[in-house]
Amino acid sequence: MVNYPQKKRKLCDIEGDEIPQRATTKRKLCDIEGDEIPQRATTKQAPVSGLLIKRLSNKAKLPTRGSPLAAGYDLYSAERKTIPSRGKALVDTQLSIAVPAGTYGRVAPRSGLASKFMIDCGAGVIDADYRGVVFVLLFNLSDKDFQIEEGDRIAQLILERIVTPEIIEVTDLDETLRGVGGFGSTGGHNALECRTNSST
Repeated sequence: MVNYPQKKRKLCDIEGDEIPQRATTKRKLCDIEGDEIPQRATTKQAPVSGLLIKRLSNKAKLPTRGSPLAAGYDLYSAERKTIPSRGKALVDTQLSIAVPAGTYGRVAPRSGLASKFMIDCGAGVIDADYRGVVFVLLFNLSDKDFQIEEGDRIAQLILERIVTPEIIEVTDLDETLRGVGGFGSTGGHNALECRTNSST
């Protein structure tokens, strides 16, 4: 008896249709559900507990705190600038700052400059979405020019929490004890004015 070699048969030879091969293409979730999951944003956002600061030149100096319990971060000048007497000047810090979400940065005067040299600062609001250079607007309230040197502490940055509720227009407001009383209405200044008038 002769043994003939048997030919290996595929399932398609038996049933007529070859079983389709398993797809090897990786499928995204969008292929299944119809909408692709949005990619995570790559823009850096300041974490709640962090203050992001970028130095724009080697003249910039990172803010510092004078003590562990100090409320403000000292800001340093990145340039030499003269503030004229009874005048003002913008001083460059060469810093870009991202404050934590839910806060804003308030640029406040340093007590030493204010009390000793009558140097004040203004227009000090850094919004959470501002990414430009931080300048400090200094006012010289004295009769002498004041010289700022590179590396001098010129102001302090204080982070304050804020709320931004939706604006709702109304036709009436609730009544209060103070009502429409304005300047000096709660400080007893009316009595002081009466005493001043009676003494003249």
